Amino acid sequence: MGADSLDADLPIGERALSRLRWRCRRGMLENDLFLQRFFDRYADSLTQQQASALADLMDLSDPDLLDLQLGRKLLSQLDAGLDRDDVIEVLQMLRENR
Repeated sequence: MGADSLDADLPIGERALSRLRWRCRRGMLENDLFLQRFFDRYADSLTQQQASALADLMDLSDPDLLDLQLGRKLLSQLDAGLDRDDVIEVLQMLRENR
């Protein structure tokens, strides 16, 4: 197990959390609401791996992100290389806050 694997479970720092919050600002109100609830619930316990997976989800278009959160699409339906365990975990966390 390398150092990167060990770091993945460490909580993100305050500065990284602030940057991630800024990165997660969306143009669609519904996505902003989901993400705000996500941060309200998980900001204090978010790991580096979860933060990285969330940042990867932010590369999606607003409609695709909303469809994922609502369960209208699956990660495997998108051609974005996001069908990974860490992204699935974060997506489930987002869905818990609907």
